[in-house]
Amino acid sequence: MTDRLVDLAANPAARKWMTRLGLPIPMPQKLRRPRGAWSERPLQDRDVMIGGVPDGTLTEILATTLASAGANPWLVDADTVLASFQAAGEAWGRPPHTVGPDEVPEIKPHALVFDATGITDPAQLRSLYDFYKPRLRSLARCGRAVVLGRPPHKASTPAAAAAQRALEGFVRSLGRELGRKGSTAQLITLADGAEERLGAALRFVLSDRSAYISGQPLHLSKTVRSYSDQPLRALAGKVALVTGAARGIGRATAQQLALEGAHVIVLDRPADDGPASEVAAAIGGSLFLVDVTDSDSGTRLAEHIREHHGKLDILVHNAGITRDKTLANMKPELWDLTLDVNLSSVIRMTEQLDGVLNKNARIVCMSSIAGIAGNVGQTNYSGSKAGIIGYVNSVAQRYARRGIAVNAIAPGFIETRLTDAIPVATREVARRLCNLSQGGQPWDIAQAVTFFASPGAAGVCGQTLRVCGGSFVGA
Repeated sequence: MTDRLVDLAANPAARKWMTRLGLPIPMPQKLRRPRGAWSERPLQDRDVMIGGVPDGTLTEILATTLASAGANPWLVDADTVLASFQAAGEAWGRPPHTVGPDEVPEIKPHALVFDATGITDPAQLRSLYDFYKPRLRSLARCGRAVVLGRPPHKASTPAAAAAQRALEGFVRSLGRELGRKGSTAQLITLADGAEERLGAALRFVLSDRSAYISGQPLHLSKTVRSYSDQPLRALAGKVALVTGAARGIGRATAQQLALEGAHVIVLDRPADDGPASEVAAAIGGSLFLVDVTDSDSGTRLAEHIREHHGKLDILVHNAGITRDKTLANMKPELWDLTLDVNLSSVIRMTEQLDGVLNKNARIVCMSSIAGIAGNVGQTNYSGSKAGIIGYVNSVAQRYARRGIAVNAIAPGFIETRLTDAIPVATREVARRLCNLSQGGQPWDIAQAVTFFASPGAAGVCGQTLRVCGGSFVGA
């Protein structure tokens, strides 16, 4: 579905009239969304400014990650870490630049990265203000602000816990302020010992692949012990299964996983044989038709995987439906069907596929911001999607012992055939209720799924990541 207000806003004359009419004004350009397979150097020739408190702990990994991703590092008042960035710069041909604490060079940086891992007291939060305040106006369109911190519940003192928890509120609000330029803000927290896992996550949130993620925390840990960071063709030789893959988010996900080298099993209902077959043929995948509500669907699928593929490396539970009615007007069959498709089938199929899950596999489930905030007329849908969050939280530790990471994605307003059916006025309001003032695309969800499916995402387990443009709805 075309977002006509976004198209109109690109025209200065139309934008002027939209302002006079009191219409919500999205950013004048669409978000920057690259196509094709992931790049080894997603930040090629982009300027990234780096700041931090003196006791930050991420110097080496920051220097290596940014240089290997092709970025031009600019260090703010960071003479003590210069040697690390010089060494990485020599290895990757990306020598660092240095600027004083009050100096704002005449560049438009793609990203502003601040290492706040050493903050142990609320008074030190002033360093966030000092770093970001003078540089925000020069941030490039569709830029990134990223803060790096520690888990508050692991802090050694109440003051340190308060200061680290403050980072999340700072980032959520900063994302609201940056959205009008198509820019985003994120927080990455790292448990002790998880520093080496920062590279893949940082490349993702700094890249254009994270275009529709804003104001979100991403927590990295050592819960999943196995870790490998392979930025290019990371899914080569792996077998992936995507349910509900005939259309929309499922189709985009299948396409992106295939681009990264995975063989994708396209699963959908027998009634969707036509579009599902087209997807499988286009990506060089295979087709499996089954209704996920069949009690033995996972068992039959497991037998197929054993016979044709041996093991399964990536399981994406994308199949879902909406059957909206206010609870007082909802028929019992609408309740039962929605809960079965969206939640019960996920639990049942995962259990039935357990025996064919490979070591270090990835499981990605689809939740929704409706499961976080609720919606009128969606008690069944919201309940099922909240259930997904609870399920992921519960099984993550059990699967982590086998090197398997389990996570969920909670999409916001995504332009699909389901949202096309929403009344025009409601649809327009929903599009504007986020930092970026526009709806997301199936592509946005596919990028997040691909990140979670990659070996480099081992640091993320048991989490639900909102891909919602920084929606004003929910937490």
